[in-house]
This record gives sequence, C-alpha cells and structure tokens, in this order.
Amino acid sequence: MLILLRLIINAVALLATAWIIPGIRLGAAGPHPTKNDWVTLLIVALIFGIVNAVIRPILILLSLPLEIITLGLFTFVINALMLLVTSWIAQGLSLAFRVDGFITALIGALVVSVISFVLSHVLSE
Repeated sequence: MLILLRLIINAVALLATAWIIPGIRLGAAGPHPTKNDWVTLLIVALIFGIVNAVIRPILILLSLPLEIITLGLFTFVINALMLLVTSWIAQGLSLAFRVDGFITALIGALVVSVISFVLSHVLSE
C-alpha cells in the first residue's frame, strides 16, 4: 500500500511540475489529458521512483564530502540528475516525458521535492 501511495505522490508531483515549469514536458500536462497520457504519467512516476530508490543513494554516498561541505545543498544537484536520468530513460522507452537541460531539472527537482513533501505529510496524517 505504501508503494502505491508513493507512486501516486510521484505522479502528482511530476504532473504539477510539468504544468509549472515550461522546460519539462509530460504527455499528461496538456489541457485535456487522454487515457494514454495517464498511463504514461504512471510509468514515468514508476521510473522516477526506481531511479530514486536505486541510483540516488549511491550518488549521495559517493558525494558525501560535497554533501558535508555544502551542508546538504548538493542533494538538490543529485535530485536534478535523477530527474534528468528519468527523462533519459523515458525517452529511451518512447514515453512523452522530457526535461530540457540541467537548470530546468534543478528547478523541477525543487518543485517535485516540495510537492512530494507536502503531499506525504498531508496524506500520512
């Protein structure tokens, strides 16, 4: 049940980010999403969750000195890289999800983090 909740939170956060940030495009971010767009959104959310579960901890461990020096702010760079990796994998699978560049990914990662944080706390109560 927790995994399904995380998937839904990721999907909502990615959808909202695609609406807010111009350089992030998701098939479901249009004015009238189709059934295929919602399937794409769930698949991209699943990819994003797997990338964050597998690759992110390794990168945080490898960048531990930078994490300490920047007092954890380097985590935002890692989150941006996770969004770019998700975009790369999604494009490789011919899914309608694209992130245009690192700065866009950095801003998008901040938005995804805030939305995920808020939704997680609201839904956990």
